[in-house]
Amino acid sequence: MATNEEIKESKLTAKDFASDQDVRWCPGCGDYSILAQVQRTFPEIIKKDKEKVVWVSGIGCSSRFPYYMDTYGFHGIHGRAAAIATGVKIANPDLDVWVATGDGDLLSIGGNHFIHAMRRNHNLTYLVHDNQVYALTKGQASPTSDQGFITKTTPYGAAPPVNPIALGIIAGASLVARGFSGNIEHLTSLIKASITHKGFALIDILQPCVSFNHVNTFSWYKERVYKVEEEAGYDSTNRTAALVKAEEWGQRIPIGVIYKADRPTYEEQLPALKKGALVGQKIEPGQAEKLLDELL
Repeated sequence: MATNEEIKESKLTAKDFASDQDVRWCPGCGDYSILAQVQRTFPEIIKKDKEKVVWVSGIGCSSRFPYYMDTYGFHGIHGRAAAIATGVKIANPDLDVWVATGDGDLLSIGGNHFIHAMRRNHNLTYLVHDNQVYALTKGQASPTSDQGFITKTTPYGAAPPVNPIALGIIAGASLVARGFSGNIEHLTSLIKASITHKGFALIDILQPCVSFNHVNTFSWYKERVYKVEEEAGYDSTNRTAALVKAEEWGQRIPIGVIYKADRPTYEEQLPALKKGALVGQKIEPGQAEKLLDELL
């Protein structure tokens, strides 16, 4: 006989994760697909109360994500999602902390925080809405814009781009993947893989900006992406092979789990968390300094 908790969990649907806010993205934006897949997948992968889910974002089109999820959320300032998310996770490791960010928010002003969050292997999941352009500010080149991309800020063509996949592998993320908003089932499988992974999970999601990027369109991506798991002999635990795969771009673009490693999370190694979540620990007089020392 099912327990009350199991009955409660079985009744969760996609609607339970949809807020009452009107979704305000341009018609045809790939962000709609990402939101839909998250809301459809969460009833399967969130085995705890949805009140233990937290979405954090920075600034940009993607960063409206917390408004559209009926969970806890925090809309931060530009590039600072990692600082907020790591603080939430350290204070209460029992929470499922997710970050919604874009290529501009994450890899420009947010790059420093992002690198060190991966290096420390915080137990977070990052969904990067990567449309290769600054969309909210009306079409400037972003850190992932292809070399030569013409925009208002790059009339002579953009410089060589940042490679989020290679950066993730080198910086220390223990799960590095790429998805495509146009491949629904595959993207869903990556979201599921991220929740079962212990450590920093990076999913760089290619999604078209229909308003300001008329080069990297839905059809452009669809013609080029292929599933890395269908490549004979590919081993995602081989870091050298993963770095080689990360460099593929242009006529063929790999999607799927590019790299995966098993190593301790930052939270597992903090002495201050041995007694449980900081938010649940009773601090006796004179103990505050000791806890601070343990954290530092």
